[in-house]
Amino acid sequence: MQRVIGVTGATGVLGRRVVDRLAGAGGDVGLRLVVRDAARAPQVPGAEIAANPGGYADPDGFRAALSGVHTLYLVSAAEAEDRLQQHYDAVDAAVAAGVERIVYTSFLGAKHDAVFTLVRQHAATEDRIRAAGVRYTFLRHSMYADFVPFFATLQDGRAVIAAPAGEGRVSFVSRDDLADVGAAALLDDSGALDGQALEVTGPEALSLAEAAAVLAEVTGRPAEYRQETVEEAWASRRPSGHPDWEIEGWVTSYLAIAAGELSTVTDVVPRLTGHPALTVAEHLRRHPEDWAHLRG
Repeated sequence: MQRVIGVTGATGVLGRRVVDRLAGAGGDVGLRLVVRDAARAPQVPGAEIAANPGGYADPDGFRAALSGVHTLYLVSAAEAEDRLQQHYDAVDAAVAAGVERIVYTSFLGAKHDAVFTLVRQHAATEDRIRAAGVRYTFLRHSMYADFVPFFATLQDGRAVIAAPAGEGRVSFVSRDDLADVGAAALLDDSGALDGQALEVTGPEALSLAEAAAVLAEVTGRPAEYRQETVEEAWASRRPSGHPDWEIEGWVTSYLAIAAGELSTVTDVVPRLTGHPALTVAEHLRRHPEDWAHLRG
């Protein structure tokens, strides 16, 4: 019988990359793409498409979409006030559907007292999966390399990253590498990765000043990092109109950098994929669309 791998978020930036890498795996591996809108699903020969318009917030629909799935790539939900409950419902639905193994996209250094408030949700989700009694692998992703250009705003022709991150460092990782790691983990059913929480990072940890220098080098636009106080960070982000819980997540992500919580560098990418992890500069050169908004 085929071992069916289910991929959630298959229309998203990361999930689509994982699908591309799993396409054509053949052999005893089948592929099911779990999406909200079947019309937007990647067209992969031989892949099944399971539409679940309600997403994780519809556990009955999610359970039905996973019927017959052996291994599930569970992409964390988009930031939302009820995201943790969505994760709980998704895990419970997967177990009820008979899923035997969950590969969950967690976050670097997931713990209940993390400075970055949204990371605490990942720690709680990991607990839920552990308690479910299924096989699991946690892929704890560092911050995405493609976030670096979006940290910046254009001010008087300069790309300015303003944040309360101090001199802390981040092991930014390319989503290309995360997809390679995800596919490798999903295809390896040997049990070697069972029960592991893998910290998946880039090859180096950069301060935001160094990240700004990379941005300037790649884009050709002057860039700099400006230190903010916590109060200034809140004040500069409140006009966005986003709710306080979301702004708190943004601000505490920078405070986590300052606290050294995102500076870990590991060899998970080369160890699981057989190739070096991309630097921020290499990722941005490969993906100019990530910084197109800084062209002015």
